[in-house]
Parts: sequence; structure tokens; C-alpha cells
Amino acid sequence: MEHHKKHIELEDIYEIRLSGSGGQGLVFAGTVLAEAIGIYDGKNVAQTQSYGPEARGGASRSDLVVSKGEIYYPKATKLDLLLALTQEACDQYSLALKEDGILIVDSTLVDQLPLREVLGFPFTQVAKDELKTPIVANIVALGTICALTKIVSKDSLIQVVRKRAPKGTEELNQKALQLGFELARKRKKKDR
Repeated sequence: MEHHKKHIELEDIYEIRLSGSGGQGLVFAGTVLAEAIGIYDGKNVAQTQSYGPEARGGASRSDLVVSKGEIYYPKATKLDLLLALTQEACDQYSLALKEDGILIVDSTLVDQLPLREVLGFPFTQVAKDELKTPIVANIVALGTICALTKIVSKDSLIQVVRKRAPKGTEELNQKALQLGFELARKRKKKDR
């Protein structure tokens, strides 16, 4: 995993796409990540999003372009990191990933994998088993992305999730984030 860290120290652009289907909270996750990176970590960030023809169930994605320097083009075109929470998103967007880019999929919902290195995590299954709801799989995934890539600091992410979580779900979302950190920690131990 060490070789992935090099991108993040650079002045250049780091492009992220969070993708899946409407109702999986990807635009919310993108907003949380953008705020944590931009306001709390002090990097430049541009966020764009798009939905498929029908918001719930149709394709959904949130793109972030992150840089220490200026961002001249706000759209992600050559992805450094792709999160795919559905098979459709994996199929549709994995070609936009750079050769050394990181592909993270929800192994609960994605089983046909492209011919490249893939990091699969059971985000939806873990959310269902541990928190009794699949709705926070997006936040579990954010925790894992944070712990694996260091693109955003844990403290910033924790603060923004606490601030942005819908009223009454703050504790649920904090637990989801911790589960995501834990999944990444287990993976790193296994890779050693």
C-alpha cells in the first residue's frame, strides 16, 4: 500500500469519484469529504455531482478535485481514486481510473471486477450487521478511504460527519466512520 501515498504529498491534482446509485448518499458523502478537506485541512477542493435519470436507484456520483495549488478545471477526468458502491458504477467508471489509481468497491454489491488491482470491502454488509442499517455504508466507505489514503485527516472527517449528520443520526454516523477506519486497519495488518 505504501506506493499510493506519493500522490497525496504532491502539489498536483488528486481526483476522486464516489459512485453508486441514488439513495446511497454519495452526494452527501462528497459534501462531507469536500468540507473536511477544504475547510478543516485547508487544501483547495472543487466538488461536482450528477444523478441518473431518476434520483433514487439511478446512477449517482460525486467528484472531488483536490490540490494544494490552484484548481483550473473542476471536473474529475483522470481519477486517482474511485469508490464504486454498485456493479453499474464499477463498470461505468473504472475506465476513467489512472493506471496507478486506487479502485475501492463495496464487495457486498460488486462481484464482477475489472482486470486491475481492486480493494474490496463489505461496506453495506458491515453497516447492516453492525449498525442494523445499510444507509450508512457511504460513511463506512469514507472512513476506509480516509484511513487508507490520508487524503483527509481523521479529525477533520470526524468533525464534519458530526456537524453534517442529519439530526438524531450523529452517533450512528460516528460509529459508521469508526467501522470504516477499522476495516482499513484490518486490511493494512493483513497486507503486511
